[in-house]
Amino acid sequence: MAIRTPPLSIEELRGLVDLGELDTVVLAFTDMQGRLQGKRFAARFFLTEVLPHGTEGCDYLLAVDADMNTVDGYAMSSWERGYGDFALHGDPATLRRVPWHPGTAMITADLAWHDGSPVAVSPRQILRRQLDRLAERGWTAFVGTELEFMVFKNTYEDAWNAAYRGLTPANQYNVDYSVLGTGRVEPLLRRIRNEMGAAGLTVESAKGECNLGQHEIAFRYADALTTCDQHSVYKTGAKEIAAQEGVALTFMAKYDEREGNSCHIHFSLRDEDGRPVFADSAGPYGGMSATMRHFLAGQLAALRELSLLHAPNVNSYKRFRAGSFAPTAVGWGPDNRTCALRVVGHGPSLRMENRVPGGDVNPYLAVAGMIAAGLHGVEHGLELPGPETGNAYTGDADRVPATLRDAAALWAGSRLAREAFGDEVVDHYLNMARVEQDAYDSAVTDWERFRSFERM
Repeated sequence: MAIRTPPLSIEELRGLVDLGELDTVVLAFTDMQGRLQGKRFAARFFLTEVLPHGTEGCDYLLAVDADMNTVDGYAMSSWERGYGDFALHGDPATLRRVPWHPGTAMITADLAWHDGSPVAVSPRQILRRQLDRLAERGWTAFVGTELEFMVFKNTYEDAWNAAYRGLTPANQYNVDYSVLGTGRVEPLLRRIRNEMGAAGLTVESAKGECNLGQHEIAFRYADALTTCDQHSVYKTGAKEIAAQEGVALTFMAKYDEREGNSCHIHFSLRDEDGRPVFADSAGPYGGMSATMRHFLAGQLAALRELSLLHAPNVNSYKRFRAGSFAPTAVGWGPDNRTCALRVVGHGPSLRMENRVPGGDVNPYLAVAGMIAAGLHGVEHGLELPGPETGNAYTGDADRVPATLRDAAALWAGSRLAREAFGDEVVDHYLNMARVEQDAYDSAVTDWERFRSFERM
């Protein structure tokens, strides 16, 4: 396992509290929807009471919809069970400063029941279980996530009050790689970059993207758990910084009919000596080891039935359109952006890129799904089919599920998912999909009103 060095040690926190530089500690975990939930503590109370003993939170935090409504169908949390508590225990390896809030630090929590057993359906625990499976083989996963977002010159409150209609994008034309285009919003991008760096993330770059006001800030890869923790901190922090600047940004998968917000996930493995597991100079396809070929074959074999982990919302599936740079084909190719899985890098940097997830993805779940799929391929010695060398949008490969309803049905019937994650996890997230689908099915949309109000 990778050694995880905290951006801020407990000893450093004590010193900063004594000096009066820090007075607040946020203890938070990532919920099913990928949001940070938790509490703010007085820093001294956190050090004396919460750090050694943990704190409590209502277990409904893993059993609500996106609007925080209590919903039925969850075995772990319900009116019948009384909506009790679970415990939140901070992971010292995640302690960091939060530069966009004065005097504040943050620590990521693991969830446990009062008998000390982990809450199996919590996203961080789901990933931990898959990382343990890798560790049994002496492997460590390294991951990078590339989140895109769209910036609007409206506050979040004004956007809400306008029902998200008529918003003004920060750029009014395609600024993909445009230095002029990113310059228009550089004060915001610079502040996010610098303050994420001060929070312990290693920032690489910022660039414009295709949709209006769309941008991406890239961070250096790390071990899988660290990357997913940082992903959640960044996503929340970027929104908070935007709000402080009087603008709004969204990571939703598909805001309009143009290009959606992606979250490409780069994935590789190293052994106990730090050597790359995927690289073999004598291997085919640019030096792919047998392990990488089996691991990639597992991604292809399992992608459809594990799509719920990569695309968890109704809106997620609206990205998957031909010619959109979001995939429709369950295929792989060397440096081919028309495929679901793209192989990039050379030698020690050889890796796979999963192009299915959108900006709304829960990174813990998606990476856990990639590990489970890859281990399935390794354990069964799956052979990698030939690559897609042309336009995969027009090929005859299997298709990424077109709707949440399709993905949920595949997840429900997946023997692989039940073997890798357990019935409790599968049933819990199947219910999450059901709740999301039911909410969408009962909604009357603007599209229906415009189409039907007068003319039907």
